[in-house]
Amino acid sequence: MKRCVIVLLLLSAAMAACSPLTSGSRRSPGNSAPVDLGLTARERALGAFLQGEVALENGDYETAMAAYRRAARLDPEEPRLHARLAHLYLRQGMLEEAHEEASYAVEKRPDDIPTRMLLAGTLVGLGDERAAAVEYREVIAQDPETAEAYLLLSALHTKWGEPEEARAVLENLIAATPGSVMGYYYLGRLHAGAGRLDEARDAFAEALRRNSRSVLILTDLALIEEMRGRPQEASLLYRRVLALDPGNEVARRRLAGMLAGQKRFDEALAEFRQLERIEADPTETRLKIGLIYLEKGDYESAAAELNLVRRANPDDPSVPYYLGIVYSETGEDDRAREMLGEIPETSDLYAESQLQLAYLAQRAGDIEGAVDHADQALRARPESSAIIEFMISLERERDQLPRAVTLAERLVETSPTNDRYHFMLGALYDESGDRAAALDQMREAIDLNPENASALNYLGYSLAEAGEQLAEAENLVQRALAIDPNDGFYIDSLGWVFYQRGKYQQAVQQLERAVELTGDDPTINEHLADAYLKVGRELESLQLYREALASSTDAEQRRRIQAKMRSVEQAGSAGEPTL
Repeated sequence: MKRCVIVLLLLSAAMAACSPLTSGSRRSPGNSAPVDLGLTARERALGAFLQGEVALENGDYETAMAAYRRAARLDPEEPRLHARLAHLYLRQGMLEEAHEEASYAVEKRPDDIPTRMLLAGTLVGLGDERAAAVEYREVIAQDPETAEAYLLLSALHTKWGEPEEARAVLENLIAATPGSVMGYYYLGRLHAGAGRLDEARDAFAEALRRNSRSVLILTDLALIEEMRGRPQEASLLYRRVLALDPGNEVARRRLAGMLAGQKRFDEALAEFRQLERIEADPTETRLKIGLIYLEKGDYESAAAELNLVRRANPDDPSVPYYLGIVYSETGEDDRAREMLGEIPETSDLYAESQLQLAYLAQRAGDIEGAVDHADQALRARPESSAIIEFMISLERERDQLPRAVTLAERLVETSPTNDRYHFMLGALYDESGDRAAALDQMREAIDLNPENASALNYLGYSLAEAGEQLAEAENLVQRALAIDPNDGFYIDSLGWVFYQRGKYQQAVQQLERAVELTGDDPTINEHLADAYLKVGRELESLQLYREALASSTDAEQRRRIQAKMRSVEQAGSAGEPTL
């Protein structure tokens, strides 16, 4: 759409520029005064429009709005300018202004479906739902395949207590677009709200046939199966949800209850109706649409929809949370922080909002601020392993290893059978200088999961580096390579084991392959240089030492490599190269 508008305006400006009345600014013969450019209002409007486009591309919405307003004043008969301005107003939450511009644009161009939909949305936001319904019907008459118009019109009828009218609208959508996933989905919700569970199940199943990976449809269908007294079918559906979305708390809670063998179906149904009652009103429908846009990565549309929901339901903390996510994705960090900062501590989303604020602070280079927000998130949800892991990464980033170790120990204490947590703790122990504790944790990780390739390699390399238990070290690294045979760092470990065992030719073969796979890693280059030296390839060894030195940022390693280089150079001048 943006490119189309630009092309049309440029064409009109080009045609105007061909007129002798708009020949541009030049000096007349014998006259030093410049001739007026003679630009038409429409040409000046084009200039303002292009200024707005550039500002919008750069995320400067204030400048963009000012430029579009100027363009609309200069060329009031161009509806596309007013439509663009209406969308921008709506994106910024300026509902009255968006309505005024959208109304004008639709009056000038009644067949502009997106702008008419925007106008209907502003009418709902302003409380004039009956007028909005008229606009939705007009959209459907003009373009019977605009699914969003059916969905929002049906939601309005449901809100007004007109279920049969709502049902007819959705059935018309399905007739007009038989492949409509959302038509069947919202028909299922309508049936469910009326207690028609069999019809709801059939509608959800049709929606699922058209989109088998939709968490939304799978969850609602599972809930309906529970309500129909079919726990086995519900359980299978919840498992499918969790395969797609492991963090889905609703599905996990429901599945856990059934797996625990609690066959008190009436109590479960009552709890469901209390907590997860199926509703269908315009605000919820628009929220779902906004979240779909968010999931698709259409952040502009998501922001517009969510701002309408926020206007209609300002007390719902989920809306500023999702708006914060949208603005974070579009790089508008100040607006993201403003939205996320609105989430109260009493909200279930408080921990998530603080975690998002921590990510924003980290992205801005404010590690201390990130730690403060992450601490708030952890206080709100002290058992969250995801928050603790993020805290560990922050503490390492600000060189607070003792704090990182304490947090990792907390993870291991709460989840003692999680091999990944033992590996993380072992690596932190090693980084802190406690090698014995590090090796103990690596062995524990391997005992818990013999297929933990990272732990196998870490332990094998650590033993090889120390020159200890080299046969075991080789076995451990070979096991890691059996799991991931093309990992360059595992291959380096094997090469270093061969080196430590005096198998220098085998070491060269493995280390050359490791360098090929990993590129310019200073440690692997140093290893290969050491091995080259052992097989009499002094010049190649010296060159690799230089490459390792150039890429290394570790002071101790740089000193070690420089010492090796001096040794090679001195030995070379004496005719007896040694390491």
